[in-house]
Amino acid sequence: MYFSSTDYLLALPMVMLAMFALGILLIDLLLPKEWKAVNAFVALAGLAFSAIAVGKLQLAYRMAEQRGNVIEAFTGFMGALVMDRFAIYFFYLFLTGAAIAILMSMRYLEIEQENHGEFYALILFSVVGMMCMAAGYDIVLLFIGLELMAISTYVLVGFLRRDKRSNEAALKYLLLGAFSSGLFAYGLSLFYGVTGSTNLGMIARNLSAVMAQRPHDPIVAFALLTTTVGLLFKIAAVPFHQWAPDAYEGAPTSVTGFMSVAVKAAGWALLLRVFLFGLGPLRAMYVPLLIIVSIITMTVGNLAAISQNNLKRLLAYSSIAHVGYMLLGLVASDGVNNSTGIMAIMIYLLVYTFMNLGAFAVITSLRRRNIIGDDIDDIAGLYSKAPVETMLMLAFMLSLAGIPPLAGFWGKYFIFLSLIQTGHYTLAAVAVLYSVIALYYYMRIASTMLIKPATETEPVSVGPAMGLALALTAAGTIGIGIFPNFVINAVNWSLGIMGSAHTAMLMR
Repeated sequence: MYFSSTDYLLALPMVMLAMFALGILLIDLLLPKEWKAVNAFVALAGLAFSAIAVGKLQLAYRMAEQRGNVIEAFTGFMGALVMDRFAIYFFYLFLTGAAIAILMSMRYLEIEQENHGEFYALILFSVVGMMCMAAGYDIVLLFIGLELMAISTYVLVGFLRRDKRSNEAALKYLLLGAFSSGLFAYGLSLFYGVTGSTNLGMIARNLSAVMAQRPHDPIVAFALLTTTVGLLFKIAAVPFHQWAPDAYEGAPTSVTGFMSVAVKAAGWALLLRVFLFGLGPLRAMYVPLLIIVSIITMTVGNLAAISQNNLKRLLAYSSIAHVGYMLLGLVASDGVNNSTGIMAIMIYLLVYTFMNLGAFAVITSLRRRNIIGDDIDDIAGLYSKAPVETMLMLAFMLSLAGIPPLAGFWGKYFIFLSLIQTGHYTLAAVAVLYSVIALYYYMRIASTMLIKPATETEPVSVGPAMGLALALTAAGTIGIGIFPNFVINAVNWSLGIMGSAHTAMLMR
Protein backbone atom coordinates (compact mmCIF):
# COMPACT_ATOMS: atom_id res chain seq x y z
CA MET A 1 0.00 0.00 0.00
CA TYR A 2 1.68 3.17 -1.19
CA PHE A 3 -0.49 5.77 0.57
CA SER A 4 -2.09 5.75 4.00
CA SER A 5 -4.87 7.79 5.56
CA THR A 6 -2.21 9.96 7.21
CA ASP A 7 -0.98 11.05 3.80
CA TYR A 8 -4.39 12.36 2.84
CA LEU A 9 -4.82 14.07 6.20
CA LEU A 10 -1.60 15.98 5.55
CA ALA A 11 -3.00 17.05 2.19
CA LEU A 12 -6.37 18.01 3.71
CA PRO A 13 -5.84 21.82 3.41
CA MET A 14 -5.24 21.41 -0.32
CA VAL A 15 -8.06 18.89 -0.74
CA MET A 16 -10.53 21.27 0.91
CA LEU A 17 -9.57 24.11 -1.42
CA ALA A 18 -9.82 21.89 -4.50
CA MET A 19 -13.26 20.61 -3.46
CA PHE A 20 -14.61 24.12 -2.86
CA ALA A 21 -13.13 25.31 -6.17
CA LEU A 22 -14.90 22.53 -8.04
CA GLY A 23 -18.06 23.27 -6.07
CA ILE A 24 -17.93 26.91 -7.16
CA LEU A 25 -17.71 25.85 -10.81
CA LEU A 26 -20.82 23.70 -10.37
CA ILE A 27 -22.81 26.18 -8.28
CA ASP A 28 -22.05 29.04 -10.67
CA LEU A 29 -23.98 27.26 -13.43
CA LEU A 30 -27.14 27.36 -11.30
CA LEU A 31 -26.90 30.91 -9.97
CA PRO A 32 -28.78 33.79 -11.60
CA LYS A 33 -26.77 36.90 -12.39
CA GLU A 34 -27.94 38.81 -9.31
CA TRP A 35 -26.76 35.99 -6.99
CA LYS A 36 -23.17 35.73 -8.26
CA ALA A 37 -21.84 37.12 -4.98
CA VAL A 38 -22.57 33.69 -3.49
CA ASN A 39 -19.44 32.43 -5.28
CA ALA A 40 -17.27 34.75 -3.23
CA PHE A 41 -18.78 33.55 0.05
CA VAL A 42 -18.27 29.92 -0.98
CA ALA A 43 -14.63 30.70 -1.77
CA LEU A 44 -14.19 32.38 1.63
CA ALA A 45 -15.77 29.32 3.27
CA GLY A 46 -13.26 27.12 1.43
CA LEU A 47 -10.40 29.22 2.74
CA ALA A 48 -11.85 29.00 6.26
CA PHE A 49 -12.14 25.19 6.12
CA SER A 50 -8.59 24.96 4.77
CA ALA A 51 -7.35 27.20 7.60
CA ILE A 52 -9.05 24.90 10.12
CA ALA A 53 -7.23 21.93 8.58
CA VAL A 54 -3.92 23.80 8.84
CA GLY A 55 -4.76 24.64 12.45
CA LYS A 56 -5.22 20.95 13.22
CA LEU A 57 -1.78 20.20 11.82
CA GLN A 58 -0.32 22.98 13.94
CA LEU A 59 -2.15 21.60 16.99
CA ALA A 60 -0.60 18.19 16.34
CA TYR A 61 2.82 19.84 16.59
CA ARG A 62 1.89 21.58 19.82
CA MET A 63 0.58 18.40 21.40
CA ALA A 64 3.70 16.49 20.42
CA GLU A 65 5.90 19.21 21.92
CA GLN A 66 3.90 19.11 25.15
CA ARG A 67 4.55 15.36 25.37
CA GLY A 68 8.28 16.01 24.98
CA ASN A 69 8.51 14.64 21.43
CA VAL A 70 10.67 16.53 18.95
CA ILE A 71 8.99 16.36 15.54
CA GLU A 72 10.88 17.81 12.61
CA ALA A 73 8.08 17.30 10.11
CA PHE A 74 5.14 15.13 9.14
CA THR A 75 5.98 13.44 5.85
CA GLY A 76 3.55 11.94 3.38
CA PHE A 77 3.23 10.52 -0.11
CA MET A 78 6.53 8.61 0.15
CA GLY A 79 8.44 11.71 1.25
CA ALA A 80 7.18 13.98 -1.54
CA LEU A 81 5.16 16.14 0.89
CA VAL A 82 6.70 17.55 4.06
CA MET A 83 4.30 19.26 6.43
CA ASP A 84 6.73 21.13 8.65
CA ARG A 85 6.37 24.39 10.55
CA PHE A 86 7.91 26.28 7.62
CA ALA A 87 5.05 25.09 5.37
CA ILE A 88 2.37 25.81 7.97
CA TYR A 89 3.52 29.43 8.27
CA PHE A 90 3.28 29.95 4.52
CA PHE A 91 -0.10 28.19 4.39
CA TYR A 92 -1.54 30.81 6.72
CA LEU A 93 0.10 33.54 4.65
CA PHE A 94 -1.42 32.27 1.38
CA LEU A 95 -4.88 31.89 2.89
CA THR A 96 -4.78 35.40 4.36
CA GLY A 97 -3.71 36.96 1.07
CA ALA A 98 -6.37 35.06 -0.89
CA ALA A 99 -9.15 35.99 1.55
CA ILE A 100 -8.35 39.72 1.38
CA ALA A 101 -8.07 39.54 -2.42
CA ILE A 102 -11.51 37.93 -2.66
CA LEU A 103 -13.02 40.67 -0.47
CA MET A 104 -11.42 43.26 -2.75
CA SER A 105 -12.80 41.56 -5.86
CA MET A 106 -16.50 41.33 -5.04
CA ARG A 107 -17.63 44.84 -5.99
CA TYR A 108 -14.82 45.32 -8.50
CA LEU A 109 -15.97 42.39 -10.64
CA GLU A 110 -19.54 43.68 -10.59
CA ILE A 111 -18.38 47.05 -11.92
CA GLU A 112 -16.31 45.32 -14.61
CA GLN A 113 -19.29 43.03 -15.42
CA GLU A 114 -17.04 39.98 -15.08
CA ASN A 115 -18.50 38.48 -11.92
CA HIS A 116 -17.99 34.81 -12.82
CA GLY A 117 -17.45 31.83 -10.55
CA GLU A 118 -14.32 30.84 -12.46
CA PHE A 119 -12.51 33.82 -10.93
CA TYR A 120 -12.86 32.54 -7.38
CA ALA A 121 -12.19 28.94 -8.41
CA LEU A 122 -8.93 30.01 -10.05
CA ILE A 123 -7.85 31.82 -6.88
CA LEU A 124 -8.45 28.65 -4.84
CA PHE A 125 -6.65 26.47 -7.40
CA SER A 126 -3.71 28.87 -7.38
CA VAL A 127 -3.52 28.60 -3.57
CA VAL A 128 -3.43 24.80 -3.90
CA GLY A 129 -0.40 25.22 -6.15
CA MET A 130 1.19 27.60 -3.66
CA MET A 131 0.75 25.06 -0.88
CA CYS A 132 2.47 22.40 -2.98
CA MET A 133 5.35 24.83 -3.52
CA ALA A 134 5.69 25.47 0.23
CA ALA A 135 5.26 21.86 1.41
CA GLY A 136 6.85 19.97 -1.47
CA TYR A 137 10.03 18.04 -0.73
CA ASP A 138 10.24 16.39 -4.13
CA ILE A 139 11.16 18.44 -7.20
CA VAL A 140 8.34 16.83 -9.20
CA LEU A 141 5.71 18.01 -6.70
CA LEU A 142 7.36 21.42 -6.48
CA PHE A 143 7.17 21.84 -10.25
CA ILE A 144 3.55 20.64 -10.41
CA GLY A 145 2.60 23.15 -7.71
CA LEU A 146 4.45 25.92 -9.54
CA GLU A 147 2.62 25.24 -12.79
CA LEU A 148 -0.79 24.93 -11.12
CA MET A 149 -0.27 28.33 -9.52
CA ALA A 150 1.18 29.86 -12.69
CA ILE A 151 -1.53 28.64 -15.08
CA SER A 152 -4.27 29.86 -12.74
CA THR A 153 -2.55 33.24 -12.48
CA TYR A 154 -2.15 33.56 -16.25
CA VAL A 155 -5.92 33.27 -16.64
CA LEU A 156 -6.61 35.67 -13.76
CA VAL A 157 -4.36 38.32 -15.31
CA GLY A 158 -6.37 38.15 -18.53
CA PHE A 159 -9.75 37.82 -16.83
CA LEU A 160 -11.04 41.15 -18.21
CA ARG A 161 -11.75 39.68 -21.62
CA ARG A 162 -12.90 42.97 -23.20
CA ASP A 163 -9.82 44.87 -21.98
CA LYS A 164 -6.91 44.86 -24.45
CA ARG A 165 -4.43 45.75 -21.69
CA SER A 166 -5.51 42.70 -19.71
CA ASN A 167 -5.21 40.40 -22.72
CA GLU A 168 -1.80 41.75 -23.64
CA ALA A 169 -0.53 41.44 -20.06
CA ALA A 170 -1.74 37.84 -19.83
CA LEU A 171 -0.04 36.89 -23.10
CA LYS A 172 3.28 38.46 -22.08
CA TYR A 173 3.09 36.82 -18.69
CA LEU A 174 2.29 33.44 -20.26
CA LEU A 175 5.16 33.55 -22.75
CA LEU A 176 7.79 34.72 -20.27
CA GLY A 177 6.43 32.41 -17.58
CA ALA A 178 6.61 29.38 -19.86
CA PHE A 179 10.19 30.25 -20.78
CA SER A 180 11.24 30.57 -17.13
CA SER A 181 9.43 27.36 -16.17
CA GLY A 182 11.31 25.56 -18.93
CA LEU A 183 14.64 26.80 -17.59
CA PHE A 184 13.65 25.83 -14.05
CA ALA A 185 12.58 22.33 -15.14
CA TYR A 186 15.80 21.89 -17.10
CA GLY A 187 17.88 22.86 -14.09
CA LEU A 188 15.98 20.42 -11.85
CA SER A 189 16.44 17.64 -14.42
CA LEU A 190 20.21 18.25 -14.38
CA PHE A 191 20.25 17.97 -10.59
CA TYR A 192 18.33 14.72 -10.89
CA GLY A 193 20.91 13.47 -13.38
CA VAL A 194 23.81 14.45 -11.12
CA THR A 195 22.37 13.16 -7.83
CA GLY A 196 20.05 10.35 -8.99
CA SER A 197 17.16 11.56 -6.83
CA THR A 198 14.19 13.93 -6.94
CA ASN A 199 14.05 14.26 -3.14
CA LEU A 200 15.53 17.52 -1.86
CA GLY A 201 17.17 15.83 1.13
CA MET A 202 18.85 13.24 -1.06
CA ILE A 203 19.86 15.91 -3.56
CA ALA A 204 21.58 17.87 -0.77
CA ARG A 205 23.44 14.81 0.54
CA ASN A 206 24.53 13.64 -2.91
CA LEU A 207 25.56 17.15 -3.94
CA SER A 208 27.85 17.30 -0.90
CA ALA A 209 29.56 14.13 -2.11
CA VAL A 210 29.80 15.41 -5.68
CA MET A 211 31.27 18.75 -4.62
CA ALA A 212 33.82 17.00 -2.39
CA GLN A 213 35.09 15.09 -5.42
CA ARG A 214 34.54 17.70 -8.16
CA PRO A 215 34.26 21.18 -6.58
CA HIS A 216 34.12 22.89 -10.01
CA ASP A 217 31.77 20.52 -11.81
CA PRO A 218 30.44 22.46 -14.86
CA ILE A 219 27.17 20.50 -14.97
CA VAL A 220 26.38 21.39 -11.36
CA ALA A 221 27.22 25.04 -12.04
CA PHE A 222 24.97 25.12 -15.12
CA ALA A 223 22.17 23.35 -13.24
CA LEU A 224 22.43 25.93 -10.46
CA LEU A 225 22.37 28.80 -12.96
CA THR A 226 19.26 27.61 -14.82
CA THR A 227 17.41 26.74 -11.62
CA THR A 228 18.26 30.12 -10.10
CA VAL A 229 17.06 31.97 -13.22
CA GLY A 230 13.70 30.18 -13.01
CA LEU A 231 13.33 31.03 -9.32
CA LEU A 232 14.37 34.66 -9.75
CA PHE A 233 11.74 35.07 -12.46
CA LYS A 234 9.01 33.92 -10.08
CA ILE A 235 9.94 36.57 -7.51
CA ALA A 236 10.49 39.26 -10.21
CA ALA A 237 14.16 39.94 -9.53
CA VAL A 238 16.13 41.97 -12.08
CA PRO A 239 16.92 41.16 -14.90
CA PHE A 240 13.98 38.73 -14.90
CA HIS A 241 11.42 41.33 -13.89
CA GLN A 242 10.11 42.48 -17.28
CA TRP A 243 6.78 40.73 -16.88
CA ALA A 244 5.86 42.40 -13.59
CA PRO A 245 5.05 46.02 -14.61
CA ASP A 246 2.98 44.97 -17.65
CA ALA A 247 1.18 42.17 -15.78
CA TYR A 248 0.46 44.40 -12.79
CA GLU A 249 -0.88 47.20 -14.99
CA GLY A 250 -3.06 45.04 -17.24
CA ALA A 251 -4.48 42.64 -14.66
CA PRO A 252 -7.66 43.39 -12.69
CA THR A 253 -6.54 45.53 -9.75
CA SER A 254 -7.61 42.98 -7.15
CA VAL A 255 -5.62 40.31 -9.04
CA THR A 256 -2.63 42.65 -9.12
CA GLY A 257 -2.78 42.86 -5.33
CA PHE A 258 -3.09 39.07 -5.06
CA MET A 259 -0.11 38.57 -7.39
CA SER A 260 2.02 41.10 -5.54
CA VAL A 261 1.71 39.28 -2.22
CA ALA A 262 0.48 35.67 -2.40
CA VAL A 263 2.07 34.71 -5.73
CA LYS A 264 5.31 36.39 -4.72
CA ALA A 265 5.24 34.73 -1.29
CA ALA A 266 4.81 31.36 -3.02
CA GLY A 267 7.85 32.12 -5.18
CA TRP A 268 9.82 32.88 -2.04
CA ALA A 269 8.61 29.71 -0.33
CA LEU A 270 9.82 27.71 -3.34
CA LEU A 271 13.12 29.58 -3.48
CA LEU A 272 13.82 29.08 0.23
CA ARG A 273 12.77 25.44 0.09
CA VAL A 274 15.09 24.72 -2.84
CA PHE A 275 18.09 26.78 -1.71
CA LEU A 276 18.01 25.91 1.98
CA PHE A 277 16.86 22.30 1.87
CA GLY A 278 18.21 21.08 -1.47
CA LEU A 279 21.06 23.30 -2.66
CA GLY A 280 22.67 24.15 0.67
CA PRO A 281 26.01 22.56 -0.38
CA LEU A 282 26.18 25.07 -3.27
CA ARG A 283 25.78 28.14 -1.08
CA ALA A 284 29.32 29.35 -1.79
CA MET A 285 28.42 29.36 -5.51
CA TYR A 286 25.05 31.11 -5.42
CA VAL A 287 25.65 33.78 -2.75
CA PRO A 288 27.90 35.98 -4.97
CA LEU A 289 25.26 35.77 -7.71
CA LEU A 290 22.53 36.79 -5.28
CA ILE A 291 24.57 39.78 -4.06
CA ILE A 292 24.86 41.12 -7.60
CA VAL A 293 21.20 40.45 -8.37
CA SER A 294 20.01 42.07 -5.14
CA ILE A 295 21.94 45.30 -5.76
CA ILE A 296 20.76 45.54 -9.37
CA THR A 297 17.19 44.75 -8.31
CA MET A 298 17.14 47.51 -5.68
CA THR A 299 18.67 49.95 -8.17
CA VAL A 300 16.30 49.26 -11.06
CA GLY A 301 13.20 48.93 -8.88
CA ASN A 302 13.67 52.17 -6.99
CA LEU A 303 14.89 54.32 -9.88
CA ALA A 304 12.23 53.09 -12.30
CA ALA A 305 9.46 53.71 -9.74
CA ILE A 306 10.35 57.40 -9.53
CA SER A 307 9.22 58.14 -13.10
CA GLN A 308 5.96 56.13 -13.09
CA ASN A 309 2.57 57.86 -13.41
CA ASN A 310 0.49 54.70 -13.26
CA LEU A 311 -0.02 53.60 -9.66
CA LYS A 312 0.00 49.90 -10.49
CA ARG A 313 3.26 50.18 -12.42
CA LEU A 314 4.76 52.29 -9.63
CA LEU A 315 3.87 49.66 -7.05
CA ALA A 316 5.16 46.97 -9.42
CA TYR A 317 8.61 48.55 -9.45
CA SER A 318 8.30 49.12 -5.71
CA SER A 319 7.62 45.40 -5.35
CA ILE A 320 10.73 44.64 -7.41
CA ALA A 321 12.80 46.85 -5.10
CA HIS A 322 11.47 44.99 -2.05
CA VAL A 323 12.64 41.73 -3.63
CA GLY A 324 16.15 43.16 -3.64
CA TYR A 325 15.97 43.86 0.09
CA MET A 326 14.73 40.34 0.82
CA LEU A 327 17.47 38.75 -1.28
CA LEU A 328 19.95 40.38 1.10
CA GLY A 329 18.38 38.37 3.90
CA LEU A 330 19.20 35.16 2.04
CA VAL A 331 22.73 36.43 1.42
CA ALA A 332 23.21 37.01 5.15
CA SER A 333 21.70 33.76 6.44
CA ASP A 334 22.00 30.07 5.69
CA GLY A 335 19.30 29.01 8.17
CA VAL A 336 21.81 27.13 10.33
CA ASN A 337 24.67 29.31 11.58
CA ASN A 338 22.65 32.50 11.34
CA SER A 339 18.89 32.58 10.83
CA THR A 340 18.13 36.29 11.30
CA GLY A 341 18.01 36.94 7.56
CA ILE A 342 15.61 34.04 6.90
CA MET A 343 13.46 35.27 9.79
CA ALA A 344 13.57 38.76 8.24
CA ILE A 345 12.34 37.43 4.88
CA MET A 346 9.40 35.65 6.46
CA ILE A 347 8.44 38.68 8.57
CA TYR A 348 8.85 40.87 5.50
CA LEU A 349 6.50 38.67 3.46
CA LEU A 350 3.84 38.80 6.16
CA VAL A 351 3.88 42.55 6.70
CA TYR A 352 4.15 43.12 2.94
CA THR A 353 0.95 41.12 2.51
CA PHE A 354 -0.99 43.59 4.64
CA MET A 355 0.56 46.87 3.52
CA ASN A 356 0.71 46.13 -0.21
CA LEU A 357 -2.75 44.56 -0.36
CA GLY A 358 -4.01 47.58 1.55
CA ALA A 359 -2.53 49.93 -1.04
CA PHE A 360 -4.12 47.96 -3.87
CA ALA A 361 -7.41 47.86 -1.96
CA VAL A 362 -7.47 51.66 -1.93
CA ILE A 363 -6.71 51.74 -5.67
CA THR A 364 -9.42 49.13 -6.31
CA SER A 365 -11.95 51.21 -4.35
CA LEU A 366 -11.38 54.10 -6.78
CA ARG A 367 -12.80 52.09 -9.68
CA ARG A 368 -16.16 53.49 -10.75
CA ARG A 369 -18.22 53.12 -13.89
CA ASN A 370 -16.31 55.74 -15.90
CA ILE A 371 -13.12 55.98 -13.88
CA ILE A 372 -10.39 53.34 -13.91
CA GLY A 373 -8.65 54.81 -10.86
CA ASP A 374 -5.12 53.47 -11.36
CA ASP A 375 -3.46 56.65 -12.64
CA ILE A 376 -1.71 58.91 -10.17
CA ASP A 377 -3.94 61.83 -11.25
CA ASP A 378 -6.98 59.78 -10.20
CA ILE A 379 -5.96 60.16 -6.55
CA ALA A 380 -5.45 63.93 -6.77
CA GLY A 381 -7.40 65.62 -3.99
CA LEU A 382 -8.55 62.24 -2.67
CA TYR A 383 -8.60 63.61 0.89
CA SER A 384 -11.53 65.87 0.06
CA LYS A 385 -13.60 62.93 -1.24
CA ALA A 386 -12.44 60.00 0.89
CA PRO A 387 -10.46 61.10 3.96
CA VAL A 388 -10.45 57.65 5.58
CA GLU A 389 -9.07 55.94 2.46
CA THR A 390 -6.51 58.74 2.12
CA MET A 391 -5.22 58.27 5.66
CA LEU A 392 -5.06 54.51 5.18
CA MET A 393 -3.15 54.92 1.92
CA LEU A 394 -0.73 57.25 3.69
CA ALA A 395 -0.18 54.61 6.37
CA PHE A 396 0.43 51.92 3.75
CA MET A 397 2.93 54.13 1.89
CA LEU A 398 4.82 54.98 5.08
CA SER A 399 4.89 51.31 6.00
CA LEU A 400 6.25 50.36 2.56
CA ALA A 401 8.95 52.98 3.11
CA GLY A 402 9.85 51.33 6.43
CA ILE A 403 8.85 54.20 8.71
CA PRO A 404 8.19 53.22 12.36
CA PRO A 405 5.94 52.43 14.13
CA LEU A 406 4.33 50.68 11.14
CA ALA A 407 4.78 47.03 10.19
CA GLY A 408 7.13 47.63 7.24
CA PHE A 409 9.78 48.93 9.63
CA TRP A 410 10.29 45.49 11.18
CA GLY A 411 10.88 43.76 7.86
CA LYS A 412 13.66 46.17 6.93
CA TYR A 413 15.00 46.27 10.50
CA PHE A 414 15.69 42.54 10.58
CA ILE A 415 17.16 42.61 7.06
CA PHE A 416 19.62 45.31 8.13
CA LEU A 417 20.28 43.49 11.42
CA SER A 418 21.15 40.24 9.63
CA LEU A 419 23.58 42.08 7.34
CA ILE A 420 25.29 43.77 10.28
CA GLN A 421 25.49 40.51 12.26
CA THR A 422 27.26 38.78 9.37
CA GLY A 423 29.61 41.66 8.56
CA HIS A 424 27.97 42.82 5.32
CA TYR A 425 28.26 46.48 6.26
CA THR A 426 28.50 47.78 2.69
CA LEU A 427 25.35 45.94 1.64
CA ALA A 428 23.55 47.30 4.69
CA ALA A 429 24.58 50.85 3.79
CA VAL A 430 23.42 50.39 0.18
CA ALA A 431 20.06 49.03 1.35
CA VAL A 432 19.56 51.98 3.71
CA LEU A 433 20.41 54.41 0.90
CA TYR A 434 17.82 52.89 -1.42
CA SER A 435 15.25 52.95 1.37
CA VAL A 436 15.72 56.72 1.53
CA ILE A 437 15.28 56.99 -2.25
CA ALA A 438 12.08 54.93 -2.05
CA LEU A 439 10.63 57.41 0.40
CA TYR A 440 10.50 59.98 -2.44
CA TYR A 441 8.03 58.15 -4.65
CA TYR A 442 5.91 56.99 -1.73
CA MET A 443 5.63 60.60 -0.54
CA ARG A 444 4.82 61.64 -4.10
CA ILE A 445 1.66 59.56 -3.80
CA ALA A 446 0.91 61.14 -0.43
CA SER A 447 1.37 64.69 -1.71
CA THR A 448 -0.90 64.00 -4.67
CA MET A 449 -3.68 62.84 -2.36
CA LEU A 450 -3.30 65.63 0.17
CA ILE A 451 -2.13 68.69 -1.77
CA LYS A 452 -3.03 68.53 -5.47
CA PRO A 453 -6.55 69.65 -6.44
CA ALA A 454 -9.02 66.99 -7.50
CA THR A 455 -9.43 66.40 -11.25
CA GLU A 456 -12.94 64.92 -10.86
CA THR A 457 -15.59 65.19 -8.19
CA GLU A 458 -17.42 61.87 -8.34
CA PRO A 459 -17.59 60.51 -4.77
CA VAL A 460 -15.78 57.35 -3.74
CA SER A 461 -18.05 54.70 -2.23
CA VAL A 462 -16.73 51.63 -0.43
CA GLY A 463 -18.86 48.52 -0.11
CA PRO A 464 -18.94 46.28 2.99
CA ALA A 465 -16.51 43.71 1.53
CA MET A 466 -14.00 46.36 0.52
CA GLY A 467 -14.41 48.07 3.88
CA LEU A 468 -13.57 44.79 5.62
CA ALA A 469 -10.54 44.30 3.38
CA LEU A 470 -9.29 47.81 4.22
CA ALA A 471 -9.91 47.23 7.93
CA LEU A 472 -7.97 43.95 7.93
CA THR A 473 -5.01 45.38 6.05
CA ALA A 474 -4.93 48.49 8.22
CA ALA A 475 -5.11 46.39 11.39
CA GLY A 476 -2.23 44.23 10.17
CA THR A 477 -0.09 47.19 9.08
CA ILE A 478 -0.58 49.22 12.25
CA GLY A 479 -1.04 46.37 14.74
CA ILE A 480 2.08 44.43 13.75
CA GLY A 481 4.07 47.65 13.77
CA ILE A 482 3.10 48.44 17.35
CA PHE A 483 2.95 44.86 18.69
CA PRO A 484 5.49 42.86 16.65
CA ASN A 485 6.23 40.16 19.23
CA PHE A 486 3.38 37.91 18.14
CA VAL A 487 4.67 37.81 14.56
CA ILE A 488 8.30 37.43 15.62
CA ASN A 489 7.38 34.49 17.86
CA ALA A 490 5.34 32.91 15.07
CA VAL A 491 8.27 33.15 12.68
CA ASN A 492 10.66 31.79 15.30
CA TRP A 493 8.34 28.83 15.78
CA SER A 494 8.09 28.24 12.04
CA LEU A 495 11.89 28.12 11.79
CA GLY A 496 12.26 25.87 14.79
CA ILE A 497 13.98 28.55 16.86
CA MET A 498 13.81 27.77 20.55
CA GLY A 499 14.63 30.99 22.38
CA SER A 500 17.57 32.06 20.22
CA ALA A 501 17.80 33.49 16.75
CA HIS A 502 21.00 31.54 16.18
CA THR A 503 19.67 27.98 16.61
CA ALA A 504 17.54 27.67 13.50
CA MET A 505 16.99 24.09 12.45
CA LEU A 506 16.00 24.46 8.83
CA MET A 507 18.56 21.90 7.63
CA ARG A 508 18.84 18.68 9.59
